[in-house]
Amino acid sequence: MRDPDNIQEMKQILEAALLTSPQALALDDLLKLFAGRMERPTLRMLLDELKTDWLDRTLELVQVASGYRFQAKPQYSEYLARLNPERQPKYSRAVMETLAIIAYRQPVTRGDIEQIRGVAVNPNVIRQLQERDWIDVVGQREVPGRPSLYATTKHFLDDLNLRSLAELPPFEAFAQAEIPLE
Repeated sequence: MRDPDNIQEMKQILEAALLTSPQALALDDLLKLFAGRMERPTLRMLLDELKTDWLDRTLELVQVASGYRFQAKPQYSEYLARLNPERQPKYSRAVMETLAIIAYRQPVTRGDIEQIRGVAVNPNVIRQLQERDWIDVVGQREVPGRPSLYATTKHFLDDLNLRSLAELPPFEAFAQAEIPLE
C-alpha cells in the first residue's frame, strides 16, 4: 500500500472514511488512515479544509463529542424524515426534567434528582435514558448505601450535535424556555 502523494489525496482519503463510517470518527481513528505519518495539527487543518470544501453542498462536516462526521444540513431534515416515517420517541416531562438535571448537575444520584424535582423518580425514567444511551452510571457516591452516580454520555452529546457540555445553553435560559412536551 502506498502513501498518499499530496494534500488533495489525503483529503479524499479522509472524506471517504468519514462518508462511509456509520458513526463519528475520533482524531485517533482518522490518524490510523495514514499509518502514523501525520501529525494532529495537519489532520485538523485537513479537516478544516474539508469542512470548507463542503460548504456549498447538501452535507456538512461537523465535530461532535466522539469525533467528526458528515450529516445532512438542517434544511433537508424535513425531507429526509419522509424516508423513515417512524415516529420519533416522545419523552414525558419527567424524563426531560430528569435528563436536564443530570446534564446540568452531573454527576448526580437518584436522591439528588428526587430532591431537585420534589418527587420520586420512576425507575422506568432512568431505564429509558440508559436504553437511549444518553446517561450512564459513572460511579458510586461514598455514603451509606453507595448510590449510583449518573452522568450524560458522548452519545447524548452526539445526538444533540454538541462537542461538550459547555455548549449546552446556560441553565437560566433553559429553565425559562417554554419547551413543548408531547
